[in-house]
Amino acid sequence: METDLPSAVATILRRAGRVVVFTGAGMSAESGVPTFRDDLTGLWARFDAEQLATPEAFHADPDLVWGWYEWRRARVRQAEPNPGHLATAEIETLIPGSVVITQNVDDLHERAGSRAPVHLHGSLFAPRCIGAGAHPADVPDTDPEEGGRLPPPRCARCGALVRPGVVWFGEQLPAAALDAAIEAASTCDVLLTVGTSGVVYPAAEIPRIARRCGATVIQVNPEPTPLDRVCAVNLRGTAAQVLPALVEAAR
Repeated sequence: METDLPSAVATILRRAGRVVVFTGAGMSAESGVPTFRDDLTGLWARFDAEQLATPEAFHADPDLVWGWYEWRRARVRQAEPNPGHLATAEIETLIPGSVVITQNVDDLHERAGSRAPVHLHGSLFAPRCIGAGAHPADVPDTDPEEGGRLPPPRCARCGALVRPGVVWFGEQLPAAALDAAIEAASTCDVLLTVGTSGVVYPAAEIPRIARRCGATVIQVNPEPTPLDRVCAVNLRGTAAQVLPALVEAAR
């Protein structure tokens, strides 16, 4: 599909010394990855997301919560990066020093070639133990059945239960990831906000920080969002449609 872009947008990207690509659920949706609320299907449909995505839920029924997250992780492994993910990695190659910041908990940016995306909301592929150190933990791959309980493994280092490495309701964003995102947004020339509604805080502050610090903020989204008034340019379309065309035009 051909996408018409304002010529000025390609020029802005071509002249940038540092770009931040800030992605949300719309990016992964094009690869068939549903949001965690939309992933309550089949036998999981009887649950509310907030019944499963809290520390309290994990402590009350770790087998249930771990089973759901392992089922989600297995579904992500079946998905493939889409042209939007691939174009994002190409931006990093064309403009060294660029940074990917994502609200998504999948690994599609990594599989598309992005070097070290900043995961503001954690990752399904970075489980950690619940011990005092909260250090990362390796876990075996599983293929849980839909709706199946699955006992979480124990940490090989300290013996504590292993939990999903995502940010749950009531938890703060990882300090290192948030600091890295703020630093990148504060020092970039251009911020591309892609497939995000701009209403989930504190992540939604990232494009606003970039604008306050003088960056040109460009939005890629098929629908209007609260970020429209923050952005210098609003490109109506999906990541898979717009980002490859933008990269091609900026060469």
